[in-house]
Amino acid sequence: MSKFSSHNFSNEKALIRVDFNVPLDKQTQAITDDTRMTAVIPTINKILNDGGSVILMSHLGRPKDGAEEKYSLKHIVQHLSQLLDGKTIKFADDCIGEQAKTLASSLQPGEVLLLENLRFHKEEEKGDAQFAQQLCKLGDVYVNDAFGTAHRAHASTAIIAKYFSPENKMFGLLMNAEVESAEKVLHKADKPFTAIIGGAKVSDKILIIENLLERATDIIIGGGMAYTFMKAQGGTIGTSLCEDERITTAQELLKKAEAKGVCIHLPSDSVIAEKFDMNSDISTSPSNNIPDSWMGLDIGPMACDHFSHVIKNSKTILWNGPMGVFEMEKFQHGTKTIAKAVAEATQNGAFSLVGGGDSVAAVNQFGYADKVSYVSTGGGALLEYFEGKSLPGISAISE
Repeated sequence: MSKFSSHNFSNEKALIRVDFNVPLDKQTQAITDDTRMTAVIPTINKILNDGGSVILMSHLGRPKDGAEEKYSLKHIVQHLSQLLDGKTIKFADDCIGEQAKTLASSLQPGEVLLLENLRFHKEEEKGDAQFAQQLCKLGDVYVNDAFGTAHRAHASTAIIAKYFSPENKMFGLLMNAEVESAEKVLHKADKPFTAIIGGAKVSDKILIIENLLERATDIIIGGGMAYTFMKAQGGTIGTSLCEDERITTAQELLKKAEAKGVCIHLPSDSVIAEKFDMNSDISTSPSNNIPDSWMGLDIGPMACDHFSHVIKNSKTILWNGPMGVFEMEKFQHGTKTIAKAVAEATQNGAFSLVGGGDSVAAVNQFGYADKVSYVSTGGGALLEYFEGKSLPGISAISE
């Protein structure tokens, strides 16, 4: 049982760092995806049900110079109230200062206060100690439930924890689940363990691939980054995405994999187009022999079959990054096929963890989010975790 689950919050003010950095419609400011909000509702409810009160702090977007209307957390108050069954949400126009202090100190058991965007203060991202101290005075207990920001040494995620005693700082339910799922894949994976790595750039994924070479039995590489590997093996890739400066890196990764007995699976064929456009003519081609003026924008039918077969024979699956430009219907079949294969493997007893913005968007879009073992809310944080880095937001509470 986690420290959070066994803690009784009766008559305590819990200061919770949440990740309410949700996408908003530019015109209406309406929330377009509330996954990160719904994910922390169980943590909030546990504290309220114990007879405690809740003070929520978060960032939203990347404000440049102080307060900006479009990044105000007041835009999410109404939706938060709905998620908490119509409960009134008190709102402080700043996260520090007199009003925040007054509202926090007068908070009664069962009440919820949302503070204004932390990043309206430059001190948040600088990890400023005085700023963290001002925040810490608002609550009796500190709960970090923002896995999405765990890789940042910010005032509200890493520095603030220093000002709470060990028994009064803890992870929330979401953070616990995130860390447990990542740990399970990283350190307790049943074999065969397949990592599916997609996305545009090899450079973004070098460290994660290197760390997985110590752990995975199979690594599937798709998306734009696959063409750098194809070129590294002497293939011709037309106008497909390629990081020429990473060709040597790709060759080294392939050599390391071979030496360690890890099987790297590259797409044998691709869906190709004459231009990056949903109205472009499309065709299929071997991935290592794409015509000069064409580009690969998705994995082809043979690659779909091959990758699906590998996935369905796996006991542990990590998926980070799409197989193609799945936002365009013509190039979404590969990513959709992978999502289906991961769901089927999970149904047959495999443990599957999906993380990283695009993969999460894909499983949501294609209706497989509830058919995999765990969908992570932390893109960058999960990546750094799998790169073997220590995350400040986790260390601050674990130490």
